[in-house]
Amino acid sequence: MGVAVSGGADSVALLRLLHRLRDDLGITLAVVHFDHALRGAESETDAAFVAELARVLNLEFLAAREDVGAEAARQGWNLEDAGRRLRYAFFERVIGEGAATHIAVGHTADDQAETLLAHVIRGTGPTGLAGIYPVAGAIVRPLLGTRREILREYLRANGQTWREDSTNRDLQRTRARIREQLLPVLERDFSGAIVEHLSELARLAREERNFWDALVEDRVRALTRIDEEGIRIAVEALLGPLTLRTSRMENSAPAKGNEFGPWRVLTERLVRRLYEVVRGNRRELGADHVEQVVHLASGSSSGHHVELPGGIIVRRIFSELTFSRSQAIRQSCSNGTAKQVNAYQYVLNLPLCGTATVSIPELGKCFRLKVIDWPVTESDTKRDANALDADLLRSPLILRNWRPGDAYRPRGRRHELKLKNMFLAGRVPSGARAAWPVLESGGRVIWAQGMPAAEEFRARENTRTGVVIEEEGPESGPLS
Repeated sequence: MGVAVSGGADSVALLRLLHRLRDDLGITLAVVHFDHALRGAESETDAAFVAELARVLNLEFLAAREDVGAEAARQGWNLEDAGRRLRYAFFERVIGEGAATHIAVGHTADDQAETLLAHVIRGTGPTGLAGIYPVAGAIVRPLLGTRREILREYLRANGQTWREDSTNRDLQRTRARIREQLLPVLERDFSGAIVEHLSELARLAREERNFWDALVEDRVRALTRIDEEGIRIAVEALLGPLTLRTSRMENSAPAKGNEFGPWRVLTERLVRRLYEVVRGNRRELGADHVEQVVHLASGSSSGHHVELPGGIIVRRIFSELTFSRSQAIRQSCSNGTAKQVNAYQYVLNLPLCGTATVSIPELGKCFRLKVIDWPVTESDTKRDANALDADLLRSPLILRNWRPGDAYRPRGRRHELKLKNMFLAGRVPSGARAAWPVLESGGRVIWAQGMPAAEEFRARENTRTGVVIEEEGPESGPLS
């Protein structure tokens, strides 16, 4: 297990606690440190402090340094968002390279309370109230129910020093003002248990979200279909996604649409989920965008459409809404002209064991994702050399055609490559590229037909469950 250690009290306490309990827990530890290169010599001193701590504890030290400020400016991100993206990308690389199976992060109950308050101040819905998750994929947060001051007392009692990040007290930052000004006032003047109350609210919100996620996935499977145009759902199904078997509810929805009906909250979640399936994430989709789609369903006629962030368009075609990308996919013809190619994308539900099968009429092929125990036997090693690790896959899992700009880091490579360049290297005919099968996991490309699997997602020695992709069709057989 990797332990993310910044040098601050929380992460140092996490490391010391896990080191003390490592035999009882049956784990092997490595120290993971990411230098954001934002504080000059102070950052370098932090890195040296963490490296020395790892040496004293006789633990492997894994470190990376990136210019977060420069990347934030290049991408148009704020510093906090840029730091989080690059830091967690580093964690993914550590896991992808087999140096750790999980990364433990030192978030505390105070961090949870600060996060909820930041979300409320910025404006949030029930999803934002879930706050920080104790487990998110390979990231675990063992201290999320522990107060920050208790950890400092533990370190003092054991004579362990730590580093203080000066930016934590920079009151120009919203998070610092919440920590230094707002939360102390709430705790002193309103409720001494405010941190515990906010942590409990987050827990309840996470339970609610688990229920809604399961219900929404069930409704998506039951009410939608995917074709060359995109994802389709009947207007009636979107506005009334459930049949409530109570007489009081039977006629409770307004005559025009669903604005105040009992299904409204599910309708809104369905809109967000369909958008996510098409785009791969929900970034930039706000409540006003969802409202536009609901109005398109409840108050507009055929032929109208709504443009959403990320180039997603929702069109009303008679009694259906279609969610699709705005740019049509084209491929080159031998005469130098271009013709329209049917776009496709199919959402996959990976079973705990067995096989998930998807038919792609656009290709005249069928793909099977076989979930198998790992490690494989010696005779299967060659066949499954590019299998995926099932535990690393994230929803939505989508099998779709190639899109310009698609890229990922293939197995054995240090850097990300564009699929366009991989096609050239693999001598894929230009006329076949637009319809080329690609697999997405949580909005990230992780596999393309005939290409190595993504380094971060491939199966390896510590994999418990592998996924092998096979094709049925004119040229059936395993796909690397």
